[in-house]
Amino acid sequence: MKRLPGCLLLLLLALCVATARAQRQPALGIAFYDLDGLYDTIPALFYDDSDHTPRGRLAWDSERYRRKIAHTAAVIDSMGLPLVALYGVENEAVVRDLSAACRGDYSYLHSTMNAFDGLDFALLYYGDLFRPLDVEQGRDYLCIEGVLRSDTLALVLSCDYRMARWAVRELRHDRPGLRLLVAGRTPHRDAARLGLGDPLRRAERAGRGNVRYPNGSWHMRDRILADTTFEVCGADVYARPFLFDERGIGPLPTYRREKYLGGFGFSLPIFIYIR
Repeated sequence: MKRLPGCLLLLLLALCVATARAQRQPALGIAFYDLDGLYDTIPALFYDDSDHTPRGRLAWDSERYRRKIAHTAAVIDSMGLPLVALYGVENEAVVRDLSAACRGDYSYLHSTMNAFDGLDFALLYYGDLFRPLDVEQGRDYLCIEGVLRSDTLALVLSCDYRMARWAVRELRHDRPGLRLLVAGRTPHRDAARLGLGDPLRRAERAGRGNVRYPNGSWHMRDRILADTTFEVCGADVYARPFLFDERGIGPLPTYRREKYLGGFGFSLPIFIYIR
């Protein structure tokens, strides 16, 4: 068999590389957003949400509720990401209202956490990209197993880093081949030992965060940790001007103490892109 000329070999190699790049799937974005308590206006039976009622301390009425729904939906739509994990929704009715207010064609998943403050996790997702298979809830965390494109993974949402660490350790023991994403209050200091990367560490080192302390410093309270088998293409805080107060110093909250400001919330969304 005759040898191919060197120039032809280089051309074939370039074509193979170009074909491989063309076949690579585009990066997929995932966000986490703490809504700082998105309550409806109806008094609950099994926990105290009296502050968030029309006659409560915060005078939380239908107009303010609709405004918070519209604001939150505007943030989600402006991100334009196919998976948006949420914390701080009171019930499924709130998630349904929020999903309906979004322009994106989101399906939703919600699970009641039985927390003392009545706040739950939820996931908005595009059904053509993500298919939930199983949901397991525990104290302060929610684990959603599903198929993302063609990969099976588990998404752990948590509001307590200790419980998130416990849940990840259990998953690593019971399902060692399962790829993980962990969002919310995460065990980021143990990320490497848990087989996870901390993509938002770079933004944190640059001085960015998703909550602003009264002394003016920024803190990365929430994170998204990604299994080291994922290729992370980017990660940052979603900090757009319309989310900030009139001085542009920090996020405009819905309330400051008991004063109604009508803002989006005191925390900013975070996001990562993975392959």
